[in-house]
Amino acid sequence: MRVIAAGLVLVAALTVGFFVGVMAQLGYEDTPFLPGQRWRVHDGKRPQPPVVTPAPIPSDPPSDAIILFDGKDLSKWRSAWTGGPARWKVENGYMEIVPGTGDIQTVEEFGDCQLHIEWMIPEDVKGSGQGRGNSGIFLMGRYEIQVLDSYENRTYADGMAAAIYGQYPPLVNACRKPGEWQTYDIIWIAPRFEGEKLVRPGYLTLIHNGIVVHYHTPVMGLTRHRRFPTYRPHPPVGPLRIQDHGFRVRFRNIWYRPLKGYDGEPEWRDLTFVVFPDLPRPQSSAK
Repeated sequence: MRVIAAGLVLVAALTVGFFVGVMAQLGYEDTPFLPGQRWRVHDGKRPQPPVVTPAPIPSDPPSDAIILFDGKDLSKWRSAWTGGPARWKVENGYMEIVPGTGDIQTVEEFGDCQLHIEWMIPEDVKGSGQGRGNSGIFLMGRYEIQVLDSYENRTYADGMAAAIYGQYPPLVNACRKPGEWQTYDIIWIAPRFEGEKLVRPGYLTLIHNGIVVHYHTPVMGLTRHRRFPTYRPHPPVGPLRIQDHGFRVRFRNIWYRPLKGYDGEPEWRDLTFVVFPDLPRPQSSAK
């Protein structure tokens, strides 16, 4: 019995040692290659992602974020109408639209991104429908996400808060009351063009106050009022523009992170048909 027990102990020790060794090794060199990539499954030579330090408060910018508005001044913004200084009011850590001074836009231009922005309709807002705290956030200066008081305020669905204006209503109405700060967390994949031809539409994911209201939604084209949206070729980057629609809407804590591809690739790319080359492609699908 002692011999058997000792043998079992030895087997257990060897087994534990084997698994510890497996866990300790960095990766494997005898596993299959992943489709469309030069890396194997569990490849020990695959580069490690860069380290990004999260902010203590999730809505605050992480260590690699580019700050567009920190509550102090509008030095990173300019008038979208004249190109001169932005003339909105800055106080108490937020910027506020001064009606009639015009849209403003960032000096910085960017494309694919993770974008965070907070906004508030003042508590003393008046009006109804589209005439109640109306503004808009234009990605690349062209594609609008609506800002509006949609708390117990009806309007056409694709024009309410968090709508991709004139295209899609949000999946749900996640609006807070006037006087309360609201958050938009946006994942934006810009459209791609080859010359005059659209080869892939823009895609938008939007989380409004912690609730998903758009998920990888294909944007139909440039924002238009009462007209069907269509694409026009444009550069791969553009400014973030905020609309002056004549209402005192406030904004704060605006930052973004450029989105890049895996393994250091300079831009995000859709791997669907790389990983699944035999999938049927819809005729309208862009590569």
